[in-house]
Amino acid sequence: MSFEQNVSLSTAATGQDGREEVGQHAADYAIVLRDLNRVFGQKAAVNHLNLAVRRGEFFGFLGPNGAGKSTTIKMMVGQLRPSSGQVWVGGVDVWKDPIKVRSIIGVLPEHLNLYERLSGREFIHFAGRMYGVPGTDVDKRTEELLQVLDLQNDADKLIVDYSVGMRKKVALAAAIMHRPQVLFLDEPFEGIDPVSSRVIRDILHELTQRGTTIFFSSHIMEVVERLCTRVGIINQGVLVAEGSLQELRERASGSGEAKDATLEDIFLNVIGVRDESHNLSWLEQ
Repeated sequence: MSFEQNVSLSTAATGQDGREEVGQHAADYAIVLRDLNRVFGQKAAVNHLNLAVRRGEFFGFLGPNGAGKSTTIKMMVGQLRPSSGQVWVGGVDVWKDPIKVRSIIGVLPEHLNLYERLSGREFIHFAGRMYGVPGTDVDKRTEELLQVLDLQNDADKLIVDYSVGMRKKVALAAAIMHRPQVLFLDEPFEGIDPVSSRVIRDILHELTQRGTTIFFSSHIMEVVERLCTRVGIINQGVLVAEGSLQELRERASGSGEAKDATLEDIFLNVIGVRDESHNLSWLEQ
Protein backbone atom coordinates (compact mmCIF):
# COMPACT_ATOMS: atom_id res chain seq x y z
CA MET A 1 0.00 0.00 0.00
CA SER A 2 1.46 3.33 -1.03
CA PHE A 3 1.89 6.34 1.18
CA GLU A 4 -0.88 8.19 -0.65
CA GLN A 5 -3.22 5.20 -0.27
CA ASN A 6 -2.52 5.12 3.45
CA VAL A 7 -3.32 8.79 3.76
CA SER A 8 -6.61 8.39 1.92
CA LEU A 9 -7.76 5.92 4.56
CA SER A 10 -7.79 8.69 7.17
CA THR A 11 -10.83 10.96 7.34
CA ALA A 12 -8.47 13.72 8.37
CA ALA A 13 -6.43 13.55 5.18
CA THR A 14 -8.77 14.59 2.38
CA GLY A 15 -6.89 17.27 0.49
CA GLN A 16 -5.38 17.22 -2.98
CA ASP A 17 -1.86 16.82 -1.70
CA GLY A 18 -1.94 13.77 0.59
CA ARG A 19 1.52 14.36 1.95
CA GLU A 20 0.70 17.96 2.88
CA GLU A 21 -2.53 16.87 4.57
CA VAL A 22 -0.93 14.14 6.64
CA GLY A 23 1.61 16.67 7.87
CA GLN A 24 -1.21 18.92 9.00
CA HIS A 25 -2.97 15.99 10.68
CA ALA A 26 0.08 14.12 11.96
CA ALA A 27 -1.61 13.68 15.36
CA ASP A 28 -3.93 11.12 13.71
CA TYR A 29 -0.91 8.86 13.16
CA ALA A 30 1.72 7.39 15.45
CA ILE A 31 4.51 8.02 12.94
CA VAL A 32 4.67 10.17 9.82
CA LEU A 33 7.69 10.54 7.54
CA ARG A 34 7.48 13.09 4.75
CA ASP A 35 10.18 13.26 2.07
CA LEU A 36 12.73 12.08 4.62
CA ASN A 37 16.22 12.21 3.20
CA ARG A 38 19.69 11.55 4.62
CA VAL A 39 22.86 11.93 2.57
CA PHE A 40 26.36 10.85 3.60
CA GLY A 41 28.84 12.41 1.20
CA GLN A 42 27.53 11.52 -2.27
CA LYS A 43 25.39 8.61 -1.08
CA ALA A 44 21.70 8.89 -0.15
CA ALA A 45 21.26 6.42 2.71
CA VAL A 46 17.56 7.31 2.93
CA ASN A 47 16.03 8.67 -0.26
CA HIS A 48 12.90 10.86 0.15
CA LEU A 49 11.03 8.34 2.26
CA ASN A 50 7.27 8.78 2.82
CA LEU A 51 5.48 6.63 5.36
CA ALA A 52 2.48 6.78 7.72
CA VAL A 53 2.01 4.32 10.60
CA ARG A 54 -1.33 4.25 12.39
CA ARG A 55 -1.65 4.29 16.17
CA GLY A 56 -1.63 0.83 17.72
CA GLU A 57 0.03 -0.87 14.75
CA PHE A 58 2.83 -3.41 15.01
CA PHE A 59 4.80 -2.25 11.97
CA GLY A 60 7.65 -4.33 10.57
CA PHE A 61 10.47 -2.52 8.79
CA LEU A 62 12.58 -4.78 6.59
CA GLY A 63 15.53 -4.42 4.27
CA PRO A 64 18.90 -5.95 3.40
CA ASN A 65 22.08 -4.83 5.14
CA GLY A 66 22.85 -1.21 4.26
CA ALA A 67 19.32 -0.50 3.04
CA GLY A 68 18.82 2.44 5.41
CA LYS A 69 16.79 0.85 8.22
CA SER A 70 18.90 1.95 11.18
CA THR A 71 19.50 5.39 9.64
CA THR A 72 15.74 5.86 9.30
CA ILE A 73 15.13 4.84 12.91
CA LYS A 74 17.86 7.17 14.18
CA MET A 75 16.18 10.08 12.40
CA MET A 76 12.78 9.11 13.82
CA VAL A 77 14.01 9.04 17.42
CA GLY A 78 16.08 12.22 17.25
CA GLN A 79 19.56 10.69 17.15
CA LEU A 80 20.42 11.76 13.59
CA ARG A 81 19.30 14.95 11.87
CA PRO A 82 17.80 14.46 8.39
CA SER A 83 19.40 16.16 5.40
CA SER A 84 15.85 17.20 4.49
CA GLY A 85 12.27 16.18 5.17
CA GLN A 86 10.14 15.93 8.30
CA VAL A 87 9.30 13.39 10.98
CA TRP A 88 6.35 13.38 13.38
CA VAL A 89 6.01 10.89 16.23
CA GLY A 90 2.85 10.94 18.32
CA GLY A 91 1.83 14.10 16.49
CA VAL A 92 5.02 15.92 17.55
CA ASP A 93 7.63 17.21 15.11
CA VAL A 94 10.76 15.32 16.17
CA TRP A 95 13.17 18.10 15.30
CA LYS A 96 11.07 20.99 16.60
CA ASP A 97 10.37 19.45 20.01
CA PRO A 98 12.84 16.58 20.54
CA ILE A 99 12.49 16.58 24.33
CA LYS A 100 8.74 16.05 24.10
CA VAL A 101 9.23 13.23 21.60
CA ARG A 102 11.75 11.46 23.80
CA SER A 103 9.29 11.54 26.69
CA ILE A 104 6.68 9.56 24.73
CA ILE A 105 8.87 6.99 22.99
CA GLY A 106 10.92 3.99 23.98
CA VAL A 107 13.96 2.89 21.99
CA LEU A 108 15.85 -0.38 21.84
CA PRO A 109 18.73 0.26 19.39
CA GLU A 110 20.65 -2.45 17.59
CA HIS A 111 23.92 -1.42 19.23
CA LEU A 112 23.36 -0.97 22.95
CA ASN A 113 25.05 1.80 24.88
CA LEU A 114 24.31 1.04 28.52
CA TYR A 115 25.75 2.31 31.78
CA GLU A 116 27.82 -0.78 32.45
CA ARG A 117 28.81 0.21 35.99
CA LEU A 118 25.19 0.10 37.12
CA SER A 119 23.45 -3.11 38.07
CA GLY A 120 20.44 -4.25 36.05
CA ARG A 121 18.09 -3.13 38.83
CA GLU A 122 19.79 0.26 39.11
CA PHE A 123 19.66 0.84 35.35
CA ILE A 124 15.94 0.08 35.03
CA HIS A 125 15.21 2.19 38.11
CA PHE A 126 17.30 5.05 36.70
CA ALA A 127 15.42 4.91 33.39
CA GLY A 128 12.10 5.12 35.20
CA ARG A 129 13.15 8.21 37.14
CA MET A 130 14.49 9.85 33.99
CA TYR A 131 11.10 9.33 32.35
CA GLY A 132 9.36 10.88 35.34
CA VAL A 133 7.65 7.74 36.63
CA PRO A 134 6.60 8.30 40.29
CA GLY A 135 8.93 6.78 42.86
CA THR A 136 6.57 4.10 44.18
CA ASP A 137 5.69 3.05 40.63
CA VAL A 138 9.36 2.91 39.66
CA ASP A 139 10.09 0.38 42.40
CA LYS A 140 7.07 -1.77 41.54
CA ARG A 141 7.63 -1.73 37.78
CA THR A 142 11.35 -2.44 38.18
CA GLU A 143 10.72 -5.58 40.22
CA GLU A 144 7.95 -6.77 37.89
CA LEU A 145 10.16 -6.30 34.82
CA LEU A 146 13.07 -8.12 36.44
CA GLN A 147 10.74 -11.00 37.30
CA VAL A 148 9.01 -11.26 33.92
CA LEU A 149 12.28 -11.02 31.97
CA ASP A 150 13.97 -13.59 34.21
CA LEU A 151 16.60 -11.15 35.43
CA GLN A 152 15.77 -11.30 39.13
CA ASN A 153 18.70 -13.57 40.01
CA ASP A 154 21.15 -11.28 38.23
CA ALA A 155 19.50 -7.97 39.11
CA ASP A 156 22.33 -6.80 41.33
CA LYS A 157 25.17 -7.79 39.03
CA LEU A 158 26.87 -5.05 37.06
CA ILE A 159 25.74 -4.79 33.43
CA VAL A 160 29.38 -5.11 32.35
CA ASP A 161 29.12 -8.77 33.37
CA TYR A 162 25.86 -9.39 31.47
CA SER A 163 25.59 -11.55 28.35
CA VAL A 164 24.29 -10.07 25.08
CA GLY A 165 20.85 -11.50 25.74
CA MET A 166 20.72 -10.10 29.28
CA ARG A 167 21.77 -6.68 28.01
CA LYS A 168 18.97 -6.77 25.44
CA LYS A 169 16.43 -7.63 28.11
CA VAL A 170 17.51 -4.93 30.54
CA ALA A 171 17.53 -2.37 27.72
CA LEU A 172 14.01 -3.43 26.73
CA ALA A 173 12.86 -3.11 30.33
CA ALA A 174 14.22 0.44 30.45
CA ALA A 175 12.53 1.26 27.12
CA ILE A 176 9.05 0.20 28.23
CA MET A 177 9.22 1.30 31.87
CA HIS A 178 7.13 4.44 31.19
CA ARG A 179 4.56 2.77 28.89
CA PRO A 180 5.65 4.69 25.78
CA GLN A 181 3.19 5.73 23.08
CA VAL A 182 5.60 4.50 20.40
CA LEU A 183 8.27 1.84 20.82
CA PHE A 184 11.17 1.53 18.35
CA LEU A 185 12.91 -1.84 18.23
CA ASP A 186 16.01 -2.49 16.12
CA GLU A 187 16.90 -6.22 16.07
CA PRO A 188 15.43 -6.90 19.54
CA PHE A 189 15.73 -10.71 19.33
CA GLU A 190 19.41 -10.87 18.45
CA GLY A 191 21.20 -12.93 21.09
CA ILE A 192 17.96 -13.84 22.88
CA ASP A 193 17.26 -17.47 23.81
CA PRO A 194 13.95 -19.11 22.72
CA VAL A 195 12.36 -18.93 26.17
CA SER A 196 13.09 -15.23 26.57
CA SER A 197 12.00 -14.61 22.96
CA ARG A 198 8.58 -16.02 23.77
CA VAL A 199 8.29 -13.81 26.86
CA ILE A 200 9.31 -10.71 24.90
CA ARG A 201 6.83 -11.49 22.12
CA ASP A 202 4.06 -11.78 24.72
CA ILE A 203 5.06 -8.43 26.25
CA LEU A 204 5.11 -6.71 22.86
CA HIS A 205 1.71 -8.17 21.98
CA GLU A 206 0.24 -6.89 25.24
CA LEU A 207 1.72 -3.44 24.62
CA THR A 208 0.01 -3.17 21.23
CA GLN A 209 -3.24 -4.45 22.74
CA ARG A 210 -3.07 -1.53 25.18
CA GLY A 211 -2.44 1.06 22.48
CA THR A 212 1.35 1.24 22.06
CA THR A 213 2.58 1.51 18.48
CA ILE A 214 5.62 -0.65 17.73
CA PHE A 215 8.06 0.06 14.91
CA PHE A 216 10.07 -3.12 14.55
CA SER A 217 13.17 -3.76 12.44
CA SER A 218 14.51 -7.29 12.19
CA HIS A 219 16.19 -9.76 9.85
CA ILE A 220 14.22 -12.65 11.37
CA MET A 221 11.40 -13.00 8.85
CA GLU A 222 9.46 -15.60 10.82
CA VAL A 223 9.16 -13.27 13.82
CA VAL A 224 8.08 -10.33 11.67
CA GLU A 225 5.54 -12.53 9.89
CA ARG A 226 4.13 -13.73 13.22
CA LEU A 227 3.98 -10.39 15.01
CA CYS A 228 3.48 -7.55 12.57
CA THR A 229 0.15 -6.22 11.30
CA ARG A 230 1.80 -4.32 8.45
CA VAL A 231 5.21 -4.37 6.81
CA GLY A 232 7.37 -1.91 4.89
CA ILE A 233 10.39 -3.00 2.83
CA ILE A 234 13.22 -0.56 2.15
CA ASN A 235 16.01 -1.10 -0.38
CA GLN A 236 18.83 1.35 -1.16
CA GLY A 237 17.06 4.00 0.90
CA VAL A 238 13.76 3.70 -1.00
CA LEU A 239 10.49 2.22 0.29
CA VAL A 240 9.80 -0.46 -2.34
CA ALA A 241 6.77 -2.22 -0.79
CA GLU A 242 4.29 -1.65 2.01
CA GLY A 243 1.11 -3.26 3.29
CA SER A 244 -0.31 -6.10 5.35
CA LEU A 245 1.08 -9.56 4.71
CA GLN A 246 -2.11 -10.46 2.87
CA GLU A 247 -1.83 -7.39 0.63
CA LEU A 248 1.80 -8.17 -0.13
CA ARG A 249 0.87 -11.76 -0.98
CA GLU A 250 -1.88 -10.60 -3.32
CA ARG A 251 0.57 -8.35 -5.15
CA ALA A 252 3.13 -11.15 -5.28
CA SER A 253 0.57 -13.53 -6.79
CA GLY A 254 -0.24 -10.90 -9.40
CA SER A 255 3.43 -10.83 -10.41
CA GLY A 256 3.70 -14.60 -10.69
CA GLU A 257 4.55 -15.50 -7.09
CA ALA A 258 2.50 -18.11 -5.20
CA LYS A 259 -0.53 -16.88 -3.24
CA ASP A 260 0.83 -18.59 -0.12
CA ALA A 261 4.29 -17.03 -0.45
CA THR A 262 6.15 -16.51 2.81
CA LEU A 263 7.34 -13.10 3.86
CA GLU A 264 10.87 -14.22 3.02
CA ASP A 265 9.77 -15.10 -0.52
CA ILE A 266 8.07 -11.74 -0.93
CA PHE A 267 11.06 -9.90 0.53
CA LEU A 268 13.57 -11.56 -1.80
CA ASN A 269 11.35 -10.93 -4.81
CA VAL A 270 10.80 -7.26 -3.95
CA ILE A 271 14.49 -6.46 -3.49
CA GLY A 272 15.33 -8.30 -6.71
CA VAL A 273 17.14 -11.38 -5.43
CA ARG A 274 16.68 -14.28 -7.83
CA ASP A 275 16.36 -17.88 -6.73
CA GLU A 276 19.73 -19.09 -7.91
CA SER A 277 21.97 -21.89 -6.83
CA HIS A 278 24.97 -20.82 -4.73
CA ASN A 279 26.86 -24.05 -4.31
CA LEU A 280 30.50 -24.12 -3.32
CA SER A 281 32.34 -26.00 -6.05
CA TRP A 282 34.98 -27.35 -3.73
CA LEU A 283 32.34 -29.09 -1.57
CA GLU A 284 31.30 -31.18 -4.57
CA GLN A 285 34.75 -32.68 -5.04
